[in-house]
Amino acid sequence: MTGDDANDGAGDAGRRRGRRSTALRAAGLTLAGALVLGVAAAGWAYWHLNSNIKSVDINSALGDDRPARAMTTPSASGSVAASPLPTGSLNILVLGSDSRSGKENQALGGGDSEGARSDTAMVVHLDAGRTQATVVSIPRDTLVTRPSCPSLSGGSTAVAYNAMFNSAYSVGGPVCAVKTVESLTNVRMDHYIEIDFSGFTKLVNALGGVTVTTDEDIDDIDSHLKLKAGTHHLDGKQALALARTRHGIGDGSDLGRIGLQQKLVKSLLEQIASTNLLTDPAKLYEVADSITASLTTDTGLDSLTELMRLGQSLKGLSSSEVRTVTMPVVTAPSDPNRVVAEEPEASDLWKSLR
Repeated sequence: MTGDDANDGAGDAGRRRGRRSTALRAAGLTLAGALVLGVAAAGWAYWHLNSNIKSVDINSALGDDRPARAMTTPSASGSVAASPLPTGSLNILVLGSDSRSGKENQALGGGDSEGARSDTAMVVHLDAGRTQATVVSIPRDTLVTRPSCPSLSGGSTAVAYNAMFNSAYSVGGPVCAVKTVESLTNVRMDHYIEIDFSGFTKLVNALGGVTVTTDEDIDDIDSHLKLKAGTHHLDGKQALALARTRHGIGDGSDLGRIGLQQKLVKSLLEQIASTNLLTDPAKLYEVADSITASLTTDTGLDSLTELMRLGQSLKGLSSSEVRTVTMPVVTAPSDPNRVVAEEPEASDLWKSLR
């Protein structure tokens, strides 16, 4: 081989090394770009979900004149660097609101006027350790003493006797709803969560529907739901109609509707448990977006981080360990279409949740 041949070989090798180096740099830049885009997308998704959540500062509005907080038990697990998940008992007031705001809520039966009512009210009690829970439904037709509350327009509302339970939300929003529940139960509500018609419908659809078994035929002209007795897989709109049905079953009272709502809650928990959201990021985001977009919380749960911590603390809770009950009531002496708390049964129930 001549000197020129040697130089040509060295040049070819150098050019190949140069091309490989250029290719590696291009691959590295592409990978880095993809990582940057991925981090940016994740950051945007977190910001979007976080900004979805609306909140109300209930603690500041109500001050210290409230039932005592339950004693909390810190978790023994978790590293020093990472804050351990909470394991103490917790009481959460969950309201389903028939908000009139937005075209979607109006189309789903929220009405065409301003304002909203608490269409569904449940106190969710998580036992210490958070492996068992009790969900107590409060009939919206219950007559209560509604305490003085900060009004939506400023000032305070007057104490109201023999007032409909769901009127508290109408006159004073979440703050008055929480104060009325605490006055009725003498149980501190640690958190507040509210979801409207649109959000509930989107959540059920994002989960792929929900399967519910009904014990009797349903034909309700108000909720527009017709179902034969048996097992049905419902989409979001049908599930909402089931949650609102009262005139097509039993005696047409709110108690029959509560029974359907409790079945629906258990079925939703089972559906969530059977849907492995962690293996499907797109589905996980769809469900998270559906929930947060129509969610109002207290300021203690108004971030995605806090909601995730609450969810993670419930990883040991299965649907079979969720007990659903209704506050014991009897027909109100003043009105056969209304109910009042049955004593001492109602007080005993609330005492067990403190």
